[in-house]
Amino acid sequence: MEEMQFERRGPVAILTVNRPTRRNAMTWEMYERLVELCELVDGDDEIRVWILRGAGGKAFISGTDISQFKAFQGNPRAGLDYEATIDRIVGRLAAVQKPTMALIDGFAIGGGLMLALNCDIRIATSESRFSIPCINLGNCLSMANYAKLVALVGPSRTLELMYTGRQLDASEAMSIGMVNAVVPSDDLETYGVALATRIARSAPITVRVTKEAVRRIMGGSIPPGDDLIQACYNSRDFQEGVSAFLEKRSPEWQAR
Repeated sequence: MEEMQFERRGPVAILTVNRPTRRNAMTWEMYERLVELCELVDGDDEIRVWILRGAGGKAFISGTDISQFKAFQGNPRAGLDYEATIDRIVGRLAAVQKPTMALIDGFAIGGGLMLALNCDIRIATSESRFSIPCINLGNCLSMANYAKLVALVGPSRTLELMYTGRQLDASEAMSIGMVNAVVPSDDLETYGVALATRIARSAPITVRVTKEAVRRIMGGSIPPGDDLIQACYNSRDFQEGVSAFLEKRSPEWQAR
């Protein structure tokens, strides 16, 4: 897919999400291609590290293409199916056996931020911005993604970020542990490839075992949450939030 450009540089593989006119928002086809590439990376012994980045310098990934949410209206299972799909895709990325790295230049929003947070290492630039704007659409995260966010930034910070939907700049994101480093935009690729190359030279079994150990520690028991997902996605407020976003206006919430 032209929108999902995959290349190899020795032991380092690079995926460029190439949809800059939509700030690299993901379509269903792009999500499924990501899963295919997870399988490819795991099946190729020559690949030691995988880098994910966005094209255009304005965004890493700005989440799911919101226009796709219009099709949810009238389908009471649409929200459940969507969050289950996102869990499957994000979970597959998290389970890749090789180290993964997100190079974030510009926006990492919503589902795009969750993809970044499920990479092992995140490198940002001073122009990077982070947010989960569910509060502006009237939807929510899955329980697995709430758990990931709480594990990384803590419960109080998670609540504040979700309640407000505000954007974090790179320095704040680094201060709360959301990113590992902040570098100049012009140096992002060079820094990322150099770090990936260094990791690629490390003992591969130790790397794999360490990644799996951390994944198991982070993947504790997650309580059910289908009722919470349905409360958001089956509401009139969610329909209003999507319409307002696409029409570039403020939503009029009715709490129903």
